[in-house]
Amino acid sequence: MLTHFFRGLLALTIAMALAVMTLGPAQAQDRVWVQIEAHPDLATAETRVRAYAQLVDNVNGFQAVTGLYAVALGPYEPALGQQILLDLRGQGLIPRDSFLENGDLYATQFFPVGTNTLQSGVVVGTGDVAEADATQPTPVSTETEAEPEPAPAPVALPEETRQEALASERLLTREQRDELQIAMQWFGFYNSLIDGDFGPGTRNAMEAWQIDRGVVEITGILTTRQRAQLLEEYYGELNALGMAPYRDERAGIEIDLPLAMVEFDAYNFPFAQFAETNDSGVRVMLISQPGDRTTLFGLYEIMQTLDIVPLDGERARQGDSFLLTGQSATLRSHTEARLVGGAVKGFTLIWEPEVDDQIARVLPMMQSSFSAFAGTLDPASVPEGLDESIDMVSGLTVRSPDLVRTGFFVDSQGSVLTTTEVVAGQCDRILVDEAYPATITFRDDALGVAVLSPQQALAPISFARFAAQPGRLRSDVAVAGYPFGGALSSASTSFGTLEDLQGMNGEEVMQRLAVNTADSEAGGPVLDARGNVIGVVLPGQVSGRSLPSDVTMALRGDQLLPVLEAAGVTLNIADASTAMNREVLSRAAADITVRVSCWN
Repeated sequence: MLTHFFRGLLALTIAMALAVMTLGPAQAQDRVWVQIEAHPDLATAETRVRAYAQLVDNVNGFQAVTGLYAVALGPYEPALGQQILLDLRGQGLIPRDSFLENGDLYATQFFPVGTNTLQSGVVVGTGDVAEADATQPTPVSTETEAEPEPAPAPVALPEETRQEALASERLLTREQRDELQIAMQWFGFYNSLIDGDFGPGTRNAMEAWQIDRGVVEITGILTTRQRAQLLEEYYGELNALGMAPYRDERAGIEIDLPLAMVEFDAYNFPFAQFAETNDSGVRVMLISQPGDRTTLFGLYEIMQTLDIVPLDGERARQGDSFLLTGQSATLRSHTEARLVGGAVKGFTLIWEPEVDDQIARVLPMMQSSFSAFAGTLDPASVPEGLDESIDMVSGLTVRSPDLVRTGFFVDSQGSVLTTTEVVAGQCDRILVDEAYPATITFRDDALGVAVLSPQQALAPISFARFAAQPGRLRSDVAVAGYPFGGALSSASTSFGTLEDLQGMNGEEVMQRLAVNTADSEAGGPVLDARGNVIGVVLPGQVSGRSLPSDVTMALRGDQLLPVLEAAGVTLNIADASTAMNREVLSRAAADITVRVSCWN
């Protein structure tokens, strides 16, 4: 991006090298500056020096005796200057061809205005200016010390005519033309290839920029002043975000990050976590772990349970990669990961809605710069003293539903029968097995049942087989459901007996079971010994009173059949079958039973 400055740098470097040959050892080693760039005109140099001043400390602008305008950091003690040169090069904050200069070719200083670091002490630590070296003798003079010459005032560029703008444009290098296209692309005016060709697309973008900036004469050709303004705005925003290459050797990932918005916090396998800085409301996680496609898909499922991935958003899983986006009133996130050489590599960007505009520019830069190399995080990479609870994954909070109940598949399309209790309140989203969004297609509040249809096609392993007749009194029954608030990963089965074919107040649509169930098992199936569904578990209260722990009320399956048929559910009616042992019955019950949850 900075190659168009090289010619100026080369000219200044040769001139300075010739001058240094005439210096004595004390002169050459007293102090140094880190030379970054040099430009033939003051306007460009002023733009660049202000852009760097937002990114690094101790930035100066000098007019050199060669006539060029230099951007330099310092002055530093030589050892510190060398260290800063290497550090900033390594971070990608300054060009790789930056070098140390003793400053003898710097004539006057134009930035910061009113400053003359040519006569000041050296910087001995980041941002700290030392007194002049006490070991050097201080000359004694009886003459009044002359006031330093004031820095030249910034020179305003004259506006150009259309022909003059075209003429100055023809002097631009390919790199400079690319840079203008990149800047217009950054602000959303240009959306085509970066090719340095100022064709109709680029001209239209220039015209749109001129209109947006209130330029009086709209020509579609940027003048020298307008080009300088565009680049100053671009580098100002870029440096305000602190976009810079970041290489993590432990994670095996290199990526451009907004280092003015985030800073490294901790390794917490499989994440390298970056916390917000400057109250930016932005966080980043680099994803790095050894594994295969099963590992990738497992991460895909786990990430969807975390608070940092809001429920609304795109979910896309392909052969060797996945994409997860989420958005809510208070949070946004973007996660992408893929298999790379026996490892899962990717990143998550999390931000608050207030910075949507900045992230719209940050995210594409992160995506285009992301690269993976050898190395993955060690599974033992966790912060010291981490107290990880059951509702956390890698220090991140697992999202919790407002309410969990049980349901079961009633047809081959994945329709689910459950209790209206789970859908009675306000739910932003209803999930089946915490993964599949569903909508309410039927509900009967008098009976307390609802039918849910998944928003995507499901193919359940099995679905309910309904008994056409009521169960037999005193017969064995099984109830499948999700106790403990749905904390278990699969349905469990409880066994008991059918005690009565009526409710506590003589209701013929209900039956009483001698079995212990939890609140979250409401909506679960009641099965006879043959695995046929003979009822649906109801919530554990009757007329506002809690039932004893060993008493469960359920709707009668035979009474539900006409209701479900009227709701458009194609029912599977049981035929003659043999009894199952408890192990086989438990497996059959688990195959049709699902967790139903309400999320907000």
